[in-house]
Amino acid sequence: MADAYIVGAVRTATGKRKGRLSTIHPIDLGAAVIDELVDRTGIPTGAVDDVIFGVVSQIGAQAGNLGRNVSMASKLDLEVPGTTVDRQCGSSLQAIQFGAQAVMSGTQDVIICGGVEAMSTVEIGSNIRDGLEHGRGTPKGERLETQYPGIRFSQFDGAELLAEKYQITRHDLDSFAVLSHQRAAAATDAGHFKQEVVPLNIKLEDGSDDVHVKDEGIRAGASLEGLQALNTLREGGVITAGSASQISDGAAAIMVANEAAVKAHNLPVRAKIHSLAVVGSDPVIMLEGPIPATQKVLEKAGLKIEDIDLYEVNEAFGSVPLAWAKAVNADLDKLNVNGGAQALGHPLGATGAKLMTTLVHELERRQAKYGLIAICEGGGTANAMIIERMDSVQA
Repeated sequence: MADAYIVGAVRTATGKRKGRLSTIHPIDLGAAVIDELVDRTGIPTGAVDDVIFGVVSQIGAQAGNLGRNVSMASKLDLEVPGTTVDRQCGSSLQAIQFGAQAVMSGTQDVIICGGVEAMSTVEIGSNIRDGLEHGRGTPKGERLETQYPGIRFSQFDGAELLAEKYQITRHDLDSFAVLSHQRAAAATDAGHFKQEVVPLNIKLEDGSDDVHVKDEGIRAGASLEGLQALNTLREGGVITAGSASQISDGAAAIMVANEAAVKAHNLPVRAKIHSLAVVGSDPVIMLEGPIPATQKVLEKAGLKIEDIDLYEVNEAFGSVPLAWAKAVNADLDKLNVNGGAQALGHPLGATGAKLMTTLVHELERRQAKYGLIAICEGGGTANAMIIERMDSVQA
């Protein structure tokens, strides 16, 4: 079986809710990162076999097979198809997994895998609310109701249950949130994101032109005292808005290729996709999935957590990476070293590819070898992947 290589990885800087990216159509955000991949890799516009894009709220601007629409809106040839994936918050990581499987099998040679979410335009849960408001039903049929009677699957409840199970305190969460902002601000100031971010031309509210290159949600002055003053999202709980991910707009994309495509198009090999895994877990606690997914992907790779140089575990809520680190005995100094979604945002369908982009660039910056990414997902699933930085641009 062939290897799958990452030959390009880019993302937009995130925009906060109703912020600098809020007027850009999600199709245009997605096309921008695809165009950047084409320009950076130099691949012929007809040489891509497929576009696989993740998006969660598939309604309105994000309906109608967004993956195909993004492909058509980009500089790729019209003959390059596209499809759309929804594995909730891990949608674009699943897109990368599907792309890797395609090029490893040899049925395809080059796939652009990514995702987008315009949460300012298409609000989280809008597709579910539409069903309730228009009599189209809810995503819980009779069989699920029989198995989980009267239970509402809620990520907020799951975050609290996770904190309770792993004995994560309000102080732990607030401290970790401050660290996320501090790390994101330091990384931005040091220029660590410069190479991975696609500059976007935008219009400001006053009609003037600007270029969007910095993640909009970072609070450089975040303090423990400020976070401790916030109310919890649940009475008697420990999660606040400050220890939850930010609603964001953004897109990211990864180009995955096998050795045949690398040689044919002289593509720059950045990393090898070493191992991948996806698991189901309890849909009530919901957000615990990254733990068994990590255990599974490490076992498949023949590695231990100590062998991994950097981890990106999505900060959907602060309790997720903190519980994960306790369960797998991970080194917190290797975890989300440039900040996470509490500071940098969580544009749902884009987040997996966004985190992968940051991971690839940070491995290169540190000349480190192994990186691991894991993401919790609605419904109690999780994806995990291990990549290996390549010392040479030759496959």
